[in-house]
Amino acid sequence: MFIPKANRIAVFSYLFKEGVLVVKKDTVSPSHPHIEEATNLEVLNLMKSLESRGYVRVTFSWQHSYCYLTNEGIEYLRSYLGVPPHAVPATHKKKQGGRPEGRDREEEGDKFGGEGKPAFRGSGDREYRPRNGGGFGRGGGV
Repeated sequence: MFIPKANRIAVFSYLFKEGVLVVKKDTVSPSHPHIEEATNLEVLNLMKSLESRGYVRVTFSWQHSYCYLTNEGIEYLRSYLGVPPHAVPATHKKKQGGRPEGRDREEEGDKFGGEGKPAFRGSGDREYRPRNGGGFGRGGGV
């Protein structure tokens, strides 16, 4: 399939920037949801070509292809796009902080029910009630 060079560069630059690419198995879709320039069929065929050369690893699930860039693929896209050697995809970058954003250490006290009490040790309906021969189903009746 002939793919215009501008579309190929748009797909390859997105793949190199993110490190992963999701493609729905839909050949009639007019455009890819993340790449405006290329159609979904072009992205699907480019990923098939890169997979056959060993540059991406593809996992297919629920009519979607999840394409992961391999180390050989990173080197190929660096040479194809003219990217400097110190640039790496987002999936290969190390995170600076050790904790996810929005979480502080003060919140860890509320981990077990807010009051420090374990669940199902309170009063009322949450108490443990043994079943002495009651219930429905097999062997549960009178």
